[in-house]
Amino acid sequence: MYDVIIIGGGPAGASAAIYTARGNLKTLVIDKAPGTGALALTHKIANYPGVEGEMTGKELLDKMRRQAEGFGAEFIQTTISAVDVEDEEKSIFTAHGTFEAKAVIVATGSKGRNRMLPGEEQLLGRGVSTCATCDGAFYEGKHVAVIGDTEEALEEAHALTKFTEKITFLVPRADLQGVEELPELPNTEIHFRTRPLEIVGEKSVEGLRIRTAEGTEEMLPVDGVFVFLSGSKPGTDFLDGQVPLDEEGFMMLDEFMQSSVPGVFGAGEVRKTPVKQAVVAAADGAIAAMAVDKYINKRSKVVPQYK
Repeated sequence: MYDVIIIGGGPAGASAAIYTARGNLKTLVIDKAPGTGALALTHKIANYPGVEGEMTGKELLDKMRRQAEGFGAEFIQTTISAVDVEDEEKSIFTAHGTFEAKAVIVATGSKGRNRMLPGEEQLLGRGVSTCATCDGAFYEGKHVAVIGDTEEALEEAHALTKFTEKITFLVPRADLQGVEELPELPNTEIHFRTRPLEIVGEKSVEGLRIRTAEGTEEMLPVDGVFVFLSGSKPGTDFLDGQVPLDEEGFMMLDEFMQSSVPGVFGAGEVRKTPVKQAVVAAADGAIAAMAVDKYINKRSKVVPQYK
């Protein structure tokens, strides 16, 4: 029996583990694929508070995990087959057996699209990105492509205009979902009904093969590709109706990351965060952890860990 099981070992889960373990709560982190989360695949991190210079997302995540382990948190890599979180004692069924806890923090992030573009996975972190705020500064004075079909993609393209020399914005649809009027974006060309076919490159992005609105295929020479196609959704399917979710699959949480199910909390991209950043996910994890401490120890209020 653990005090808390954290499902997901990304920045939200690792941060939560640091706080729960440091608070003397017996902590287990279950992560099915430690090297494949959004942060782990990020090639360069240069804006995480307290971290000077550049490091890879995996290096930053490894530091977080070692810190959590230093306080006594346990990590296990396995696949979850089912959960039972409606009772007072929560049960997590995995390929390595059943684990039980008094509380659960869901920090599984988002699952991404079901199908990636050819070349996207191989070049992720090497010219392919899904976060303009994270990686825009690496493309100072360069030509990049933005692929997207929603308002989110438009916002990300706008963020990139501060750095890039030119943006080619490709929209597979006839319009941008959620956008009634297109603003003017400096140094940006927008092409509707233009489909990306393949991201080309060996060690880094060299170009993007596209099909134009006229049906012809072209090679677009670019230095980077930012992908914001709709389809990304939180990895909450395994909750199987036991915890309330909104219509998009996000957990419905209060300001302390608590769901309406006693003892079930969430953190990171399983909730509808205003921005997707590692530091935001880590903050969510810290809040959820302190709320778990309050829940387990039956405190009247959350107690910050100032010491």
